[in-house]
Amino acid sequence: MKLNECEKGRTYYVKRVLVAEAIGRRLEALGVNEKTPVAILNRKGSGSVIIKVRGTRLALGRKIAEGIEVGRQEDE
Repeated sequence: MKLNECEKGRTYYVKRVLVAEAIGRRLEALGVNEKTPVAILNRKGSGSVIIKVRGTRLALGRKIAEGIEVGRQEDE
């Protein structure tokens, strides 16, 4: 499942980050790593999402959100 397909108010974990190398490094620096829990705070109609990772709120555009694969927290 892609990050931009997630339900608002649920927590997921990051499976893989499949974006450009420079963006991937920046996301890693912000704490978006494999197996990291991600809470979906809000979803916009354009495909962008607002997430909470390690206590920090991040807004991600549609293209970046499509490049982040996640799984449901209870599916571990």
